[in-house]
Amino acid sequence: MKIGIISDTHSKITKTKKALNMLLENGAEFIIHAGDIVEIEILDLLKNCGKKYIAVYGNNDTHLVKYHNDYNLVQEPYYFKLANLKFKLMHLPFYMNSDADIIISGHTHIFHSEFKNNTLFLNPGEICARKKPISECSMLEISDVNFKVTHYTRANKTDTFNQKSYNYAR
Repeated sequence: MKIGIISDTHSKITKTKKALNMLLENGAEFIIHAGDIVEIEILDLLKNCGKKYIAVYGNNDTHLVKYHNDYNLVQEPYYFKLANLKFKLMHLPFYMNSDADIIISGHTHIFHSEFKNNTLFLNPGEICARKKPISECSMLEISDVNFKVTHYTRANKTDTFNQKSYNYAR
C-alpha cells in the first residue's frame, strides 16, 4: 500500500496542490495530512482528490472546527488501522512513545524518518516552504517485509520533485 503524507501546508494552496498531484501520480492510495492545514481550500483538495484521506488538527487549525463534520478531521493523538497496522497521527510531536506501528507527526517543519523499537516515526516535513526554500512531502510504501519512505522535495519556483528513499525491514 502507498500512503501520501503531507503536513504544515499553512496557506500554500498551490504548493499543496502540486504535492498532492505528484503523490497521486506516483500511486498514493490514501492521503494523510499531519496538521496545520489552515485553509478550507486545502481540505477541499483532500476531499476531492479521489482517495480516502484523514487530517489531524494542528495548532493553527482551531478555526476549522466548524467544518469538522464536513471533512475527515480528527483530534490528536488519533489512532487508526490501515494496511493491518496501527497508526498514531498527531501534529505536535509530544506522544512519541512506541505505542503504534507507525507514528506520524508534523509541526517541526523538518523531515524525519526513523525505525526504532519496531515503530516507524515519520514527519513528512513542510509543504509551505516557510523555514527553507523547498516544499516537502513523503510517500510511505508498506509491504509484508518492509517500510519504504520516500522523501520528496521541490525547490520554490520549479516543477521538479527530487526524492530520496529510506528502507526499513519489518
